[in-house]
Amino acid sequence: MDKAQKKMPCCGVARFLTLLDGPWATLIVRELLHGPQRFTELRQALPGISAHTLTHRLKGFERHGLVTRTAYAETPPRVVYELTPLGEGLRDVLEAMRAWGDSVPEEAVANEVDHNVTDAAAVLASAECPFSSPPQISHDTRDEH
Repeated sequence: MDKAQKKMPCCGVARFLTLLDGPWATLIVRELLHGPQRFTELRQALPGISAHTLTHRLKGFERHGLVTRTAYAETPPRVVYELTPLGEGLRDVLEAMRAWGDSVPEEAVANEVDHNVTDAAAVLASAECPFSSPPQISHDTRDEH
């Protein structure tokens, strides 16, 4: 089946999950809600994510119109990722997710954290909420992605 014949999900939740699939997708968007960031800044903000996974996710976001990638003709190369207006529209979604997650009793999550911790879940557990404090931004000049 080619792209013209593929049926788009009619449910908004299914569309959301089509574009933001996998455990790292939402966390990458969360970091980009702070503003434009370089590849290395995103990697530092998401300990445990591989360069391959981050690159793959960013390319997908760009393809779906959620992120723009700007490459500057400099030495060393500089590439900056930024949410598009469509991507910025996820701010309220992530804020609602944070508010809901904050309302869940710790006991409800404790067993799951002990038995089924993914790298992305570990980042969530260890990171400060981006809606309450700005991220630490590194100014690493090496950026090849």
